[in-house]
Amino acid sequence: MGPNGTFSNNSSNRNCTIENFKRDFYPTVYLIIFIWGILGNGFSIYVFLQPYKKSTPVNVFMLNLAISDLLFASTLPFRADYYLRGSNWIFGDLACRIMSYSMYVNMYSSIYFLTVLSVIRFLATVHPFRLLHVTSIRSAWVLCGAIWVLIMASSTVLLKSGSEQKGNTTLCLELNLKKIGKLQTMNYIALVVGFLLPFFTLSICYLLIIRALLKAEAPESGLRVSHRKARTTIIIALIIFLLCFLPYHVLRTLHLVVWKAGTCTDRLHKGVVITLSLAAANSCLNPLLYYFAGENFKERLRFALRKGHPQKTQCRLPVCVWLKKETPV
Repeated sequence: MGPNGTFSNNSSNRNCTIENFKRDFYPTVYLIIFIWGILGNGFSIYVFLQPYKKSTPVNVFMLNLAISDLLFASTLPFRADYYLRGSNWIFGDLACRIMSYSMYVNMYSSIYFLTVLSVIRFLATVHPFRLLHVTSIRSAWVLCGAIWVLIMASSTVLLKSGSEQKGNTTLCLELNLKKIGKLQTMNYIALVVGFLLPFFTLSICYLLIIRALLKAEAPESGLRVSHRKARTTIIIALIIFLLCFLPYHVLRTLHLVVWKAGTCTDRLHKGVVITLSLAAANSCLNPLLYYFAGENFKERLRFALRKGHPQKTQCRLPVCVWLKKETPV
């Protein structure tokens, strides 16, 4: 489990890590993701925090997902600068540790928030009345807090690896080959718990909701909307999983398994570099989920864009939006 799937141990091996490709590829891609990630998620957070008439647990999870993406996107210029300088880190050891940590906190928190969103949408479609008793704004915040604590605590091991001095350059975002056994173990745990378990859960939800929709007779208008949102949520989440997360986890695992000392696997290195960038790009795709499957997102967007029609309210602070009357998903 490593920041860039690139190993660094000595100068001879360093010549095998396609430095030129990374220097050309990473800065361009990271800066594009940074711009879209900041704009898309920053504006989404602004929309979610509008004092609209009601909020739902779905909005809570989407807000936390957008916050995670925004925080991660803010670190990308530092990554771009590192590769523009030919893999030379100038921002200090602490910042280097935070770079690796932030990547994985964002990746796995995004995976879990997307999975929980899909499960809630599925349950709201198949068991709507049963769901009313277990979902609320408060329980949604508690679950979000649990996800944050779980991911942040399990990723603290990444904070132990900081910058490393090699001659006149300071390396960061590289992996030490002396720890290959530990890295393989960490990768398997992250693969099973961080990706495969959520992915199978998401896939099962998709199959069950298709089955439920095929069995159901023509639903009422309200249920049709619920079915459509559930289907849209799960489809977009699956696309993000298949496009952003699956390729990276496959190639990262393959890279760690086939690596041998003294060998040079430039093609596999390039594959890991490209798929890592796809994983980072999930922060650009999530705003599509908010727009097409968010609860009242389009109404909130119109409310935010409407000028000259102030709403009469006693509460102007963003946090007040969550103090509105709780409503079902």
